[in-house]
Amino acid sequence: MNKGKNTKTGKIKSTSKKPPRCEPYIRGFKAPSEKERAQAIGFDVKNIPPAYNHSDTDFFTHLSQPTCVDDWLAQYKEDGQSFRGFLWQVPWLRSSMDVLMRSPSTRAGKTLSEKYPKGKIYIVPVGQFDEESVIDFEDLIDYTGRFLCVPVATLPGLNLQRKEDKIVLEEVDGECELESRYSEESKHLQLSISSVLPILRDRVPEDAICVIGLTLYDLYGEDSDLFMAGLASAGQKVAVFSIFRYDPKLTFSTEFWYDIRETEDISDKERKRLVLQRSCKLVVHEICHLLRIDHCIYFDCCMNGSGHLAEDFCQPMHLCPVDLHKLQVLTGMDVTDRYKKLLEFYKKHGMESEAGWVERRILFIQEEEQKQKKKCSLK
Repeated sequence: MNKGKNTKTGKIKSTSKKPPRCEPYIRGFKAPSEKERAQAIGFDVKNIPPAYNHSDTDFFTHLSQPTCVDDWLAQYKEDGQSFRGFLWQVPWLRSSMDVLMRSPSTRAGKTLSEKYPKGKIYIVPVGQFDEESVIDFEDLIDYTGRFLCVPVATLPGLNLQRKEDKIVLEEVDGECELESRYSEESKHLQLSISSVLPILRDRVPEDAICVIGLTLYDLYGEDSDLFMAGLASAGQKVAVFSIFRYDPKLTFSTEFWYDIRETEDISDKERKRLVLQRSCKLVVHEICHLLRIDHCIYFDCCMNGSGHLAEDFCQPMHLCPVDLHKLQVLTGMDVTDRYKKLLEFYKKHGMESEAGWVERRILFIQEEEQKQKKKCSLK
């Protein structure tokens, strides 16, 4: 997502035994050098703290060349946002932050939590998330709090009901039909993003850092769209996103929005693990955008842009040192403690690859800190 708009498409890369060919970057984009990557982290390049040390490429690899014309950097020119660029652009750390919150700050502070101790990120169910859903809504709340280190809460959801070829919002004083489109051929129904965002804007609490609506309905923006993963408006602090197309049991046409089939043979356990993994990554990526963290061009990172689902699915769940430093300054969190909380989540939900990465990263940081202490004691 860039500047509040998510432009992910429904195109899927084909699999091939041949090595993937490289596609050129979009005209005007230049991949950062190793020196520029190190400088973007925001420390003296000779004294980068262990938590942000990227010397071991087992943890942070350089962003790879596009292999498909639909890849993000084959379509969009990204300037990149260094740590210092973030400090210059982000309003959350300035005294003028009050313009983004309906209630004034209650105390002085350097971090978001110090300045706004009652501030919360709200995640709202748009439609039903019940026991039969492919994902547990509470798991998304749990992960978001561990990842962002900011209080996360929920609000009463939007009671959407499908009635054959339409979707209605049911409330105490009646119901209203929301804009949607329906295919007689496949019986597939898509919900218009523009019909949901105004409702969420009217429900932003005074203490909200931002409000994110999540739905199991498929979304679209314009008639020409196959689909849209979602849309956010940083200035209004609201967004809505769909996890419908994150289901590995479904395959999607690259031509027709309504052509969706169940073809994948996958166990219920693995299906739920993948939907949770992909949805967690989507939610924190988009909330980071609302916190004014832009797309990353320095390393493989949770904040990379993605031009299609296959590219999205391949991206890691972790933040690179550049964006980790932004989040740390914004929230004041302890990096190692954050990793430990994420490790608990990954182990609980069978995310073995992510758990292994975090375990190795914690050990690396601890070993590097011990080396630094020994050096200091010898001086």
